[in-house]
Amino acid sequence: MLDERVRGVALTFVDNAGITRVKTVPVAKLADAAQWGVGMSPVFDVFGVDDSITTSRHIGGPVGDLRLRPDLDRLTALAAQPGWAWAPVDRWTQEGEPYVACQRRFARAMTERAAAAGLSLRMAFEIEWYVGQPGEPPSPACTGPAYGMTRIVELSAYLDDLLATLAAQGVAVEQLHPEYAVGQLELSIAPGDPVAAADDNVLVRQTIRAVSARHGLQVSFAPVVVAGQVGNGAHLHFSARDANGALFAGGTGPHGLTDRGESVLAGALERLPALCAIGSPGVASYLRLVPQRWAGAFQCWGRENREAGLRFVTGVTGTEDRSANAEIKCIDGAANPYLVVGAVAALVVDALDAGNRLPAEVGVDPASLPDAEQPPRLPESLPEAVARLEADEGLRRAMGDPLFEAFLAVRRAEVELFAGRSSDDIAAATRWRY
Repeated sequence: MLDERVRGVALTFVDNAGITRVKTVPVAKLADAAQWGVGMSPVFDVFGVDDSITTSRHIGGPVGDLRLRPDLDRLTALAAQPGWAWAPVDRWTQEGEPYVACQRRFARAMTERAAAAGLSLRMAFEIEWYVGQPGEPPSPACTGPAYGMTRIVELSAYLDDLLATLAAQGVAVEQLHPEYAVGQLELSIAPGDPVAAADDNVLVRQTIRAVSARHGLQVSFAPVVVAGQVGNGAHLHFSARDANGALFAGGTGPHGLTDRGESVLAGALERLPALCAIGSPGVASYLRLVPQRWAGAFQCWGRENREAGLRFVTGVTGTEDRSANAEIKCIDGAANPYLVVGAVAALVVDALDAGNRLPAEVGVDPASLPDAEQPPRLPESLPEAVARLEADEGLRRAMGDPLFEAFLAVRRAEVELFAGRSSDDIAAATRWRY
């Protein structure tokens, strides 16, 4: 039950540009919204990062309406926004049918597909953000060094408020620390099922934004805030269990992988270039996805290798059964988290019993190897990533043509939007959109 002081409820979904869109209702209308939904045009599926509108074969134009139905199981009073609560929505047609291009529905469908294959998936995002003083050019709110305690001292009241707010909202925080880039922080969320992980991503980011605003600070989750510097990731950690236990521990494969676990990671590694279009979906994303910036720009894997596109985390000796997981690093703050978790779940199920085997592990910084020995680079531009996704028939089938083609249309429109613009212009145009 909500506190009687709550008067409004923010109902959110994330569009194909990675922007969290919203409609709100008074608390008195919440039950009605849960039963019948709140109107919202399907045209938002073809909005770009700058709110320009494109079109696609199935979706586009001003005609039609959808119904936003809040998931009341996730209804949360917003501790940093007195008088407000939040709930994510699923989108339905006016005829009461699930909307085929609903990103949250896609995430749930892929989670259910995994469950039907006997798998329990756990996922969690790391959220990186820049915190600064309002205005241009960007002016960081802290001056301490990367990972330095000085930043915690400088931002002590702000971070205390953030932790208290998240705790009041029932969000389990695993870690909070200063990151590498100027003015950058990172927060890790406890794992949950894929849909819950995506919901938590949305809730945590908007909570960070609200807490920052009441401290007079400005935040950005954009892939890059300043061109040429380390950007903001939103890396995804995932693990899987079947009836026999953890797939990523207790086996005879590399670092204890089971046969099925190795097949899952090998399949995910093979399809990372296509996943880039979903996890690094903006033109600005490829200003971040470069070697030696902690972004995982190479199509390779390694145990605890933070420059590999796929990092295998075994956990502390003795805890592998509950802590072993894989981290996909080609994901940033422009990504729609529901599409990310849904796509990863689809890749996992596709690879589960395929008998894939991992290539040789890369145990060094891939960029330090001679050119002839370096693993392949992941896509170096959005058009390259889009081409790889377009060729991935498995992800097309999983997403369905309406969602898949609307997503690609937005990607192509953003390529055209930023064609010929400098890296500085691209960073400036997107830094406050996320």
